[in-house]
Amino acid sequence: MRFYDKQGLRYYQFESFQDLPVFHAILTRRGGVSQPPFNSLNTGGTVGDDPQAVLTNHKRIYNAFGYDFSSRFDVWQVHGDKIVCADAPRSLDQPHDRADGILTDKATVTLFMRFADCVPILLVDPLLRVIGIAHAGWQGTYQQVAQRAVEKMTACFGSRPETIFAGIGPSICQRCYEVGPEVLSLYQKHFRGDTRHYFQNKDGKLFLDLWGANQDVLFQAGVKHIEISKICTACNLEDWYSHRGEHGQTGRFAVFMSIRDN
Repeated sequence: MRFYDKQGLRYYQFESFQDLPVFHAILTRRGGVSQPPFNSLNTGGTVGDDPQAVLTNHKRIYNAFGYDFSSRFDVWQVHGDKIVCADAPRSLDQPHDRADGILTDKATVTLFMRFADCVPILLVDPLLRVIGIAHAGWQGTYQQVAQRAVEKMTACFGSRPETIFAGIGPSICQRCYEVGPEVLSLYQKHFRGDTRHYFQNKDGKLFLDLWGANQDVLFQAGVKHIEISKICTACNLEDWYSHRGEHGQTGRFAVFMSIRDN
């Protein structure tokens, strides 16, 4: 991934996306107005932060990148596998869809999702100019939300998995992500093949590899071009919000995508 700074906003982009018809930014927590423990570019409206600060942070992102705030489409993320297609922006008075993935082929729509340890999965079909974001925590991963997104790109837009580029963004690493035995049971039930290699047993504790699991989900969906950021949110609290690393008292960082109109 490459690091950029624009108008005080620190963000990252996937190197493999550089020549594709997409603008994307995975924004760190720096450059906003929220006060601790949400400092400072918090975009989560349900974490206890001042709503006006959250709105200011959203608008600051759009202004920095030169996009109209009214072009935004976001969802209420629920740790599931539902994917929605955005044909038009979501107006502020329009209820959120409850979903964990958004797709669009409209250059007039910007996609926006929020994260704090869960895996951001960005998808681009450069041939048909389709983009998407999926949200994969441990629940979305065993439900294979990334595969659902690829399947929906195929069904709704005619995308072919082998032409899709995917990026697995900053999220919690295996070393920091302890889970219970019930999580292992769910993975064994829902995944194809042996899932034990996603889990490390250390001193009687289980640690889950979300990066490897989601990479395999994408491979099984037919995606061949996959870049993994290998940036852990819990290990790098100066740049990222981490629900696990900050014991739930934290904000949400933003992932922003749009189709280039040229």
